[in-house]
Amino acid sequence: MDGAFLRMDYFDGMQFWLKPDGTGVWARWPESSSLEDAAMYLMGPVLGVVLRLRGITCLHASAVAFGDRGVAFVGDQGAGKSTTAAAFARRGHDVLSDDIVTIVERDGAFYVMPAYPYLSLWPDSVEMLFGSEKSLPSLSETVEKRMLALPTNHLRLAEQPLPLAAIFLLGERSSDPAAPLLEVPTPSECLMSLVANSYATRILNEEMRAREFALLGRMLSAVPVRRLRPSADPSRINVLCDRVDAAFRDLEVHPLLARQSA
Repeated sequence: MDGAFLRMDYFDGMQFWLKPDGTGVWARWPESSSLEDAAMYLMGPVLGVVLRLRGITCLHASAVAFGDRGVAFVGDQGAGKSTTAAAFARRGHDVLSDDIVTIVERDGAFYVMPAYPYLSLWPDSVEMLFGSEKSLPSLSETVEKRMLALPTNHLRLAEQPLPLAAIFLLGERSSDPAAPLLEVPTPSECLMSLVANSYATRILNEEMRAREFALLGRMLSAVPVRRLRPSADPSRINVLCDRVDAAFRDLEVHPLLARQSA
């Protein structure tokens, strides 16, 4: 905290000041940056911090709709969260959120809140999914990632919060010919993975961290988790989607067994 505010400074000179209760945000940027640059930060890490200041748990994840329920793909930077979400969007799934997934608990269920109508993709992911002829704008002049706007690319954003039905932890890529691989992590592995991939942890005090642990524990008691190890061959993204589809159908058929094994 810097006095009465939390200050966020970035390497390019962008600065944000946040009220400690998350009810106000101010920004300042150098002449070398633009309003688009500020919006990129605001819709990403700044929004994540604002939500955490308001007591809302957020995960480093992307989420898509499977019918009337949500599925989250959790992982570190570069794990393939956005690419996986885009692959499912291309198959007709509504997108719920990219990079930051907001979790809200209501009456014993856990809901994923819909976010903004675009996905952020690296150029190689754009080419892999849509072909070399596909041209997408950069998020900003200083960022290499591309913006896949959903409506203009005939893709859909979910309009309502959806109950979270499954979590897939994106692990290290595997050179095994059978990859992508699905594994059942232990309960402690599930908890530690979600804690490691929760957003804006450095601003959490002891009380906030305790509330987060309790919420994640309740969520893991209700939502099945699988570890997903993508193939080292990125062209097998369709195989990954097929296996997630099959795993989700299996979780639907055997929900109790899924919770007990996870």
